[in-house]
Amino acid sequence: MARKKRRKVIYHILTMLCGIIMIYPLIWMVCSSFKESGTIFLTASELIPRNATIENFINGWQGFSKVSFGVFIKNTFVVAVIAMALTVASSALVAYGLARLRFKGKNLLFALVLLTMMLPGEIVMIPRYLWFNKLGWINTYLPMTVPCAFAIQGFMVYQMKNFIEGLPRELNEAAKIDGCSYYSIFTRIILPLLKPAMGTVAIFSFINNWNDYMSPLLYLKNVPKYTVSLALKLFCDQSSTSDYGAMFAMAVVSLIPVILIFIFCQRYLVEGISTQGLKG
Repeated sequence: MARKKRRKVIYHILTMLCGIIMIYPLIWMVCSSFKESGTIFLTASELIPRNATIENFINGWQGFSKVSFGVFIKNTFVVAVIAMALTVASSALVAYGLARLRFKGKNLLFALVLLTMMLPGEIVMIPRYLWFNKLGWINTYLPMTVPCAFAIQGFMVYQMKNFIEGLPRELNEAAKIDGCSYYSIFTRIILPLLKPAMGTVAIFSFINNWNDYMSPLLYLKNVPKYTVSLALKLFCDQSSTSDYGAMFAMAVVSLIPVILIFIFCQRYLVEGISTQGLKG
């Protein structure tokens, strides 16, 4: 009995140490955001700031070219929410078709969906840019939102498909007997039961789009349209002085929406990952 307790204590101590090691860079960034900008790297080994100040937050919030950092947060929020809604809706429809409908080439189509998960994004970067350029979508948010309406993220489709396949097929058969069509079955039977998986997909999609750096870098040209990831890069200027204090401060501010979403939606995240539908 004593040996069992000793093992638990050692396990929890090791887990806490690993957690501290993993979160230490984040803690260092938060603490550095309250240091004077010129002393951040001079006192990099010191976690607690000697003279705490909120000047970095004030300077960072002022933004660039008379554009407040709040504008960048608003831009990112709009893109992330629209992309999230389109991703959830399109992934649910595609997953329902792959999990419940019978048609020729279904297995091949699902294999292609899985293939998109293994394909590096850099391979399609140039063709997509040329395509969007011909459509006149450059310097707009359309390249970052419209493609999400076509279930382009294979992991989201895969997650929902597995969840739907865990639902009893007797639900579909009973609905067919009652005269429901495929669309009615989806909206009245599948969709209400799909909420945990939809919550998981929504969280992942929002975080991915909020942290996306490459797409805004490719498609956005004007500073007032920049997202948070691009705005943070503006604080580092290789040709002149860089304001690392303001960059860390605004990085901390940009983490707040993601942390809040994770805290309030954690229940859906756990349910969507741990449960794969109702077992019949």
